[in-house]
Amino acid sequence: MSESSPLPEDVLPAVRRLANGVTVVCDSMPGLQTLAVSVVAGRGARYEDAARCGWSHLMEHMVFKGANGRSAQEIVEAVEAQGGQINAATGYERTSYQVRALEGGLDLGLSTISDLLFRPTLSPDDLAKEKQVIAQEIAEAADDPEDRVFEMAQAAAYPDQPLGRPILGTVESIGAATPESLADWRARLYPPNALVVAAAGAVDEAELLELAERDFGPQAAQPGPALSYPPASFDGGAVAEADRLEQAHAVFLLPAPAATDPDYFALRLFAEILGGGMASRLFQEARERRGLAYAIDAYAETYLDTGLLGVYAGCAAKDARELAQVVAGEIASLARRVEPRELARAKAQLKASMFMGRESPLARAEHAAGQLLIFGRLLGPKELARRIDEVAAEDLQRLGERMVSQGRAAASVLGPKGALPAAEVFRRSLAA
Repeated sequence: MSESSPLPEDVLPAVRRLANGVTVVCDSMPGLQTLAVSVVAGRGARYEDAARCGWSHLMEHMVFKGANGRSAQEIVEAVEAQGGQINAATGYERTSYQVRALEGGLDLGLSTISDLLFRPTLSPDDLAKEKQVIAQEIAEAADDPEDRVFEMAQAAAYPDQPLGRPILGTVESIGAATPESLADWRARLYPPNALVVAAAGAVDEAELLELAERDFGPQAAQPGPALSYPPASFDGGAVAEADRLEQAHAVFLLPAPAATDPDYFALRLFAEILGGGMASRLFQEARERRGLAYAIDAYAETYLDTGLLGVYAGCAAKDARELAQVVAGEIASLARRVEPRELARAKAQLKASMFMGRESPLARAEHAAGQLLIFGRLLGPKELARRIDEVAAEDLQRLGERMVSQGRAAASVLGPKGALPAAEVFRRSLAA
């Protein structure tokens, strides 16, 4: 939003904390007939050791097999009978359980998620079946070249670390889980001080607090053994695998600031200028001018203590080396000079994405939970817009130098043999 049309002052949703440490946030959106509730645990795959790799995702699957005396079918039928939808997602640092519903569906949504988190059945028969399901999910990811090349790049960036291991785990690590060991892991994953109950849309704060106390109060969430993770280290490296594919797939990574770093917004803008859209440098240079790739884009991924700048591209094997050089060259060029027009475009795109997301109750609930888990407070749209606008070209140049000068790039290439050298070509070109 331009300076001529300033945002109104932020009026932030109310945040409350239950006696046992569960955080509750209510973001009412007048005029809506729907709501979303998201219960987010600040725990995920990053908290696993190698022996438990994939257990957080397995736990997410298992709770849906039955809870508090209800079967999997009974759980979903109860939610869908009221027009609702239920889902869940596991990441490296967070696990979220979400219900979208019509107005009036908050009671059912919260009680259902509470059952999933605190009263899952965890039967041996269900566990055996779900291990087979996840084994197929792992196989499906291995068969998808885009999934596989991202997994390879993550492992190259963070070798022998939780952030470098797949969220899905391995067939061997999943196979080692028992109902008893999963019950212990559940207690570790979902302690009250790591939970945020966030609701947005057609919700009333008083009702939310009453229901949250009922479903997530001291009687529901007892603290389990503490969990921690080792500090991340972006080591970098190159990995390439030959596969019978028509196209080569490549991911190029650089170490970047963490979510709480002052350069966070500079990183988001750097990625936007580099490859965030059709007007980005990489799209124009690699696709429009040279015809090297049909798909190419850049992105920023941040964690609590580390981050990465990434570029994904799909190209013909014969073009992979040149494409790697172009990506490295555009990163280095952006670190030297940022044009005012492209910085202005990137700021407009980033703010547009932020404001469009606020039109969705589920997105607002998820964003609120994420902010509370990362920063311990909410950041309103005016504050976010101001912090985006404050980023100067010099900040992006300084950030670019910071990322490139570390000399720890990571790259992965999957596809025909002729494309495989592109991983090392990127690392050498960046260091030149």
